[in-house]
Amino acid sequence: MAEAERFEPGLRDYLKFAIPSLFGVFLFVIPIWVEKVKDDGEIVKEITLPVAWLAKWLDGAMGNHLEAFTIGLLIFSAVMTLIVKLTKPKWAMGNEFYKGLFNVNWFWVISRVVGAIFGIMIFWKMGYEPIYHDDTGGVAFNDLASFLVVIFLFAGLFLPLLIDFGLLELCGTLMSKLMRPLFTLPGRSAIDCAASWVGDGTIGVLLTSKQYEAGFYTKREAVVVGTTFSFVSVTFTIVVIETIGLSHLFLQSYLALTVAGIAAAFIVPRIPPLSLVKDTYYQRDERTVSDELPKDVSLLRHGIHLATERAREVEGAKSVTVKGVQNVMEMWLGIVPVVVMLATIANMVANYTQVFNWIGMPFEPLLNMLGVPEADKAGQMFVVGFADMLLPAILSEGAIKSEFTRFVIGTVSCTQLIYMSEIGALLMSSRVPVRFWELVVIFLERTLITLPIVVGMAYLLGIGS
Repeated sequence: MAEAERFEPGLRDYLKFAIPSLFGVFLFVIPIWVEKVKDDGEIVKEITLPVAWLAKWLDGAMGNHLEAFTIGLLIFSAVMTLIVKLTKPKWAMGNEFYKGLFNVNWFWVISRVVGAIFGIMIFWKMGYEPIYHDDTGGVAFNDLASFLVVIFLFAGLFLPLLIDFGLLELCGTLMSKLMRPLFTLPGRSAIDCAASWVGDGTIGVLLTSKQYEAGFYTKREAVVVGTTFSFVSVTFTIVVIETIGLSHLFLQSYLALTVAGIAAAFIVPRIPPLSLVKDTYYQRDERTVSDELPKDVSLLRHGIHLATERAREVEGAKSVTVKGVQNVMEMWLGIVPVVVMLATIANMVANYTQVFNWIGMPFEPLLNMLGVPEADKAGQMFVVGFADMLLPAILSEGAIKSEFTRFVIGTVSCTQLIYMSEIGALLMSSRVPVRFWELVVIFLERTLITLPIVVGMAYLLGIGS
């Protein structure tokens, strides 16, 4: 504390903290209402984040050119990764950024190459049809990867405003007495949750990965935040509830989702595998910012002190811009190819195999015990969401007659969080140290914890009566 006390912030430090941070909050946290034209021509209003609105605007403006740009990125990523990995050129090995971006281990080399091959097959609709079909690779490439390209552009460029100018130091201090005892996490994780809840889970994952790399989260904290607090956005919850035909029950569903989500966030980090992850740091021995709170200073004053100290460390606009561009390059060339590969494979398993039917069979007796109607049809719906969160709603709509059961399926699917077509793939392609089998176990744990709670809430709210 002695060093921190010697720092005396001036007006310049306060402004340097406040202006970029407020702009970052506006882009990533503050919800806005925008008009959207549905397929039938109806104009509706939806809630979103400014950064997500920018991404959707650019998506629409680029049209088909966006898919061409995306396939170019996939091919460039695969080719450059192979060149650097096999030949070790001086221009790459002598530059820390290029070395870290292209000289990756062989799993990621293969993932980028396979992602590029899948992308080529999907873009030109050639080769094995189950790969490029609209319900498999089409979802992974056309719907997901292309949108990730534009969301990564704006999120990557503007993330430094949110994480480099002291906002997380302030929020971390203010929220520390709530987040640490309840969820075993530092206070700054509240920002990740807010960004996911209002905007998009992918933004929460990106924030988590960057905070882990910078030494603000331990390995355990990063995995917990990524798998527990990359909360489903309000917007996507509306999509799920509308798809399953229960838009009139949105408020009830979101209430049940919130109660179940808080319970899962409290329990899951305290049981394996999350409880077994070590509290070690990424390429360093200790936390970048200490969690210790002074006894003789208010939380707000201490938080502002840390925030202004952090803001003073930022060198200038050029360094922020360079960091933003590097963020974008890492996401485009490192994450998008892996997402294409994993999402395509997950959707193929869901659409062309009986794997999820078999895995869902043990849920039938549990559903019968809980009194859920049509348990024989509903069982697989609670595991198929591992491939894609929207699949349970799509498969249930029309197949499940009971409003009660559809309510439970739609709400539980939004509490499961980990689906390989997006969040799971993003986590595995980021530097957050999580393995596939851990994602499977955490997904099942969240399902088993939230299912009885959602069923209980459905009874309490009188759904289907």
